[in-house]
Amino acid sequence: MADNTQVKLFQDKKVRTVWDGETEKWYFSIVDVIAVLTDSERPRKYWNDLKKKLIAEGSQLSEKIGQLKMPGSDGKMYKTDVADTEQLFRLIQSVPSPKAEPFKVWMAEVAKDRVEEIQDPELTIDRAMQEYKALGYSDNWINQRLKSIEIRKDLTDEWKKHGLKEGVQFATLTDIIYKTWTGKTAKEYKEFKGLKKENLRDNMTNKELVLNMLAELSTKEISEAGNPKNFSDHIQNAVDGATIAKNARRELEQKTGKAVVTPLNAKDGIGLSSDTKASVLPINEENK
Repeated sequence: MADNTQVKLFQDKKVRTVWDGETEKWYFSIVDVIAVLTDSERPRKYWNDLKKKLIAEGSQLSEKIGQLKMPGSDGKMYKTDVADTEQLFRLIQSVPSPKAEPFKVWMAEVAKDRVEEIQDPELTIDRAMQEYKALGYSDNWINQRLKSIEIRKDLTDEWKKHGLKEGVQFATLTDIIYKTWTGKTAKEYKEFKGLKKENLRDNMTNKELVLNMLAELSTKEISEAGNPKNFSDHIQNAVDGATIAKNARRELEQKTGKAVVTPLNAKDGIGLSSDTKASVLPINEENK
């Protein structure tokens, strides 16, 4: 069974990956790899055309391509064409690109890193920190972001313990948490920040990260205390946990006169190590 979905960076470009603990293999999103190798604005179409070409040539590679669920741009999990390292090496031969050889070296490093991380889990955190540093985020923001990843995992582990599934159920509860404390669903939140494929949490300010952590931590604690029996109970826990963050947000806004939820994103400089400081919007009706 595949687990441990991660986003890896190759030359500052994101590649979704999944580690399968049973087969002990990495699986890579083929569309993401195509985007890296070709710089195509339509990597999905490029891959569809390449699949047809491989089939016409009688290649068996396309028949062996599988699908695994990976997060889409909206944060929900979708079945995605994936290839393991061996399959990807063969596929790259069909994609003319000057990046082919550097990418092969990078794939080998990813495989090596996973073996080291299994032996020493702290390396996972260290590498995540290095990747955020490579993107230009400040140490202070990175510390908040890594803590938010830990808290999110604690919450999803709690959901899994009660039999909830990744995908629709996780996405539904996450949307409820966002909607309750920010007034926006994940999609609306991303649109508010002007995001498309970018990760929402990678574009949150420190205040947004902290209050979202409070919402998820509170939801997890309430779940542990109440032992929910069905999905409706989980929904109520999500509302109750996120309401704690909503109340904290409102009190902070009343004291400071500044909105917590803002359209600022990483492109505006939030979380980045640059000295540029983006202004904070005053509270308005849309933020309430």
